[in-house]
Amino acid sequence: MLLIPCPWCGPRDESEFRYGGEAHIGAPANPGSLSDADWADYLFMRNNPKGWFRERWMHAQGCRRWFNAVRHTVSNEIAAVYRMGEPPPPAPGPGREGET
Repeated sequence: MLLIPCPWCGPRDESEFRYGGEAHIGAPANPGSLSDADWADYLFMRNNPKGWFRERWMHAQGCRRWFNAVRHTVSNEIAAVYRMGEPPPPAPGPGREGET
């Protein structure tokens, strides 16, 4: 069982949450100028690292708020959680984001 610490409600079981994908994906600056290939890249292409990764989560069965987490994709260790709009903390350990 994975305990995910909601920034508002504290640690809760992973079954209460919904995964929202990679964090900090900005919208295109000029969407009208994008080609179909550029739109496909923006909508569907995401990083899938083996190591520390910043991702979005929603506490669906609790406060229903979105937040970000720094999670290791192999061990599921969660190093930090932070509210939307807050600056991301650095990835922990000797490896950086995307490294084991």
